[in-house]
Amino acid sequence: MPDIEALSRNAGQFVEALGRSAARMLTPEAQANGPTGEINEAIKTLGQVAEAWLSDPNRSAEAQAKLSQAFLTLWGTTYLRLQGQKADPVAVPEPRDGRFSDAEWSSNPYFDFIKQGYLIATRWAESLVDEAQGIDEHTRHKAQFYLRQLTSMLSPSNFLPTNPELIRHTLQESGANLVRGLKMYEEDLAAGGGQLRVRQTDPSGFEVGRNIAVTPGEVVFRNDLIELIQYAPTTETVLKRPFLMVPPWINKYYILDLNPQKSFLKWMVDQGLTVFCISWVNPDARHADKDFESYMREGIEAAIDAIGVATGESEVHAAGYCVGGTLLSVTLAMQAATGNRRIKSATLLTTQVDFTHAGDLKVFADEEQIRQIEARMAERGYLEGTRMANAFNMLRPNDLIWPYFVNNYIKGKAPTPFDLLYWNSDATRMPAANHAFYLRNCYLENALAKGRMVIGNVRLDLKKVQVPVFNLATREDHIAPAISVFEGSKTFGGKVDYVLAGSGHIAGVINPPSKPKYGYWTGGPVKGALKDWIAAAVETKGSWWPYWFQWIEAQAPERVPARQPGGDALPSLGPAPGTYVRMRA
Repeated sequence: MPDIEALSRNAGQFVEALGRSAARMLTPEAQANGPTGEINEAIKTLGQVAEAWLSDPNRSAEAQAKLSQAFLTLWGTTYLRLQGQKADPVAVPEPRDGRFSDAEWSSNPYFDFIKQGYLIATRWAESLVDEAQGIDEHTRHKAQFYLRQLTSMLSPSNFLPTNPELIRHTLQESGANLVRGLKMYEEDLAAGGGQLRVRQTDPSGFEVGRNIAVTPGEVVFRNDLIELIQYAPTTETVLKRPFLMVPPWINKYYILDLNPQKSFLKWMVDQGLTVFCISWVNPDARHADKDFESYMREGIEAAIDAIGVATGESEVHAAGYCVGGTLLSVTLAMQAATGNRRIKSATLLTTQVDFTHAGDLKVFADEEQIRQIEARMAERGYLEGTRMANAFNMLRPNDLIWPYFVNNYIKGKAPTPFDLLYWNSDATRMPAANHAFYLRNCYLENALAKGRMVIGNVRLDLKKVQVPVFNLATREDHIAPAISVFEGSKTFGGKVDYVLAGSGHIAGVINPPSKPKYGYWTGGPVKGALKDWIAAAVETKGSWWPYWFQWIEAQAPERVPARQPGGDALPSLGPAPGTYVRMRA
């Protein structure tokens, strides 16, 4: 039994704090920053599915009968269990669904009924979306996405009265967990300006430059958009051709340098590469007019210029991660069109250039929603970093949203320190001009893959790109799906080495040889269907990094004495990781 006095005291504190939180959510600032557009879009989209079913009374009645029959069966099996008899379940969770792992979800007939009822209703609703007639595929895709958000939110595992583990936990603590949880809830509301910003890790355990992003180097160049970091060598000789890393500006660059044990940048340095990495500015209203061309000219092209000054080399290897790879591909096409071919090989890490199969992020990229985003960006000159962070979390709500909601606010437990999730919460803004161009030309119009993208009055054609390309995809990527990267490989004019790594958008890339968690597949030329390529591919255990370095080294194997950053040609502006990466959104 709980301590009744403590339970009463905690209940009073909980109600008091709940009132404060409700008041904060109703402030004008919170209302202005709220997800009104997304909610309206979800209601409208799911309403179209409902209309499609209601327009056909016979099909609607059949669908309702299926749901009724499933629940009748569940009632029957539950009755048998209450009588002490065994009965096979009507619905079971997917093997990877950890929401119902507590034993009482199955051993207790009441909670088992709640669990199975939820699964039956969820799968029935999913079938309605999948089988709705008379709606276009984009609307169906949006409905599937928004339904997944809704069903994830309504899972009985998220609520105290319907989760046996949470009930036990609350009784054991006499409600103290709820008071702690609501305190964290208030703190997260305040951090989000009245909108809930669910913490995923304990940020106090990390500091950029102290125990994260610590590979030694110097900032050797800076302009309005980038700081260019040159890393200190760890080998006596290095490959003569320097290497430029172009990270995404949607996140901070240090995903590639989380700590020495899993830093891709440090590992490259240790192999004998002269590594330069762009660190993008965290933009504000001053950068509103910086467009895609600006990011190419003042980002990649400016970095190559600076590398030439620092090393005396006019040619580079270059790699781009995610949207950084898309920008690198645009730069390759521009260089192919103008004859300025200083990039001699390109490594694309989970990068899309053909957005036909771009996954769930396409949900946010139809004409109406892009206009809404453009209007919002016009007010400030940029898109808030939390908007993109929330969109990425929504791709995997059962992994990245609701477990933290339950752990933090109901169990009252602070999340554990985790460098990857610290990076994930370190949001960046997007300049209005750049983001609008990206959404329209890539997600909406797929202009780059179609040869219709125009930058600086130059029409870009990836078929003219003849430099060798190493194109890495990951099997479980929700942001740049493997099929999207595979089809994008066919748009280049030169030789493409398509490699498929295990896991997803982050873990599949950051997979060091010292502690590899996943293997990779290689399979020769990119042609036909992805499933056929995979069927014929060769699986290799361990990290793809050594395989990639052999590919890089084969392009230009000549070595020279190691280069120290911050020499007379390009003096240091300060130690890595620089100043831009420390700017908080």
